[in-house]
Amino acid sequence: MILDNELERIRQDFPILEKDMGGKPIVYLDSACMSLKPKQVVQAMNEYYEKYPACAGRSMHKLSKMVTDKVADARKTVARFLGAGEPEEVVFTRNATEAINLVSYALDFKKDDVVLTSDREHNSNLLPWQLLSKRVGVKHRVIPSKENMEFDLEKFKEMMREKVKLVSIVHTSNLDGYTLPAGEIIKIAHERGSLVMLDGAQSAPHKQVDVRKLDADFFAFSGHKMLGPSGTGALYAKYDLLERMNPFMVGGDTVQNSTYESHVLLKPPEKFEAGLQNYAGCIGFGEAARYLDRIGRDRVEKHEIDLNKVISERLLQIKGMSIIGPEQPKLRGGIISFNIKGLDHHDVAIMLDEKDIMVRSGQHCVHSWFNAHKMPGCVRASLYLYNTKEEAEKFVDAVAEISKLR
Repeated sequence: MILDNELERIRQDFPILEKDMGGKPIVYLDSACMSLKPKQVVQAMNEYYEKYPACAGRSMHKLSKMVTDKVADARKTVARFLGAGEPEEVVFTRNATEAINLVSYALDFKKDDVVLTSDREHNSNLLPWQLLSKRVGVKHRVIPSKENMEFDLEKFKEMMREKVKLVSIVHTSNLDGYTLPAGEIIKIAHERGSLVMLDGAQSAPHKQVDVRKLDADFFAFSGHKMLGPSGTGALYAKYDLLERMNPFMVGGDTVQNSTYESHVLLKPPEKFEAGLQNYAGCIGFGEAARYLDRIGRDRVEKHEIDLNKVISERLLQIKGMSIIGPEQPKLRGGIISFNIKGLDHHDVAIMLDEKDIMVRSGQHCVHSWFNAHKMPGCVRASLYLYNTKEEAEKFVDAVAEISKLR
């Protein structure tokens, strides 16, 4: 776990936490949407703009070489962060959304191929398959959860009797923080000849991930949820798959050579990284991965669960309170999604903001789940390594006070 004296040092790396709003410090509980950025990440990005603001890989001068080396170092760092075999298995993207879309366009799908997703997918891992169904004729199937909101392995096995091309499934849900049994899902899928992609936008920042131990074929995640800059992310893919896939976007930096009639593509990952890249973002992304590795994501996960236990135990004492997801806090990681009977979720979020407590309200890009459950939305508090027990208590005190307005 993260000890109090270490937590105090960590918080000093996030200048926004030192500020106040009208004389009160902020309590930031919206990290599942966007994490805060430590000053080390900002400094790494500023260094690019101030000391070597040039193109990578295109020119022979010293500044260009510095950028090339820094981006290569960031790729190595992100590869280690995931447990990837080689840096070349990491493709830089703008976010997890682009990474998932890349696979939907670049993998060789044919009419009547089957893609399975869960019933709690973010729109980023739902819409690409709906569009692919219209574009190519792929069959998209949705795996229903158990009544207790846990993943139904037996139903999954039953649905895998159909010849499935790809299982594209969320690793940790942004709806309720539940982590699906990825290892078992991948084993079952591989035994039946299917590839597996994990949407790791909510898992990579909060728990130790080793893509080789999991044997994931694809893993998509975003920088902005793991202390990194916005507009950054990555797709991990086994190298042999990257070699077989065709890019869906091409242009500068993707080819070795071209004529008026033909071209020769570069090897992965470059053939998927068309055009001028977000060099500062890639460098900041790598710095964010280093920052988290120094602390240890196993410790981050334990810290969040400890805070979730404090919050959940007290929230459930409030009359009219309902928490979305599995009952046990340890199964919901750092996310607490809830509603108070008789109060609108947006109103609750606004009233919390008036107390300088920042949460998210709405359907959290999981509209499909909320519509299926005939629920207009919920309030979501999401924790991270910089949150404290005092903040957790302040949050629950505020919710308890708001609940009296029913």
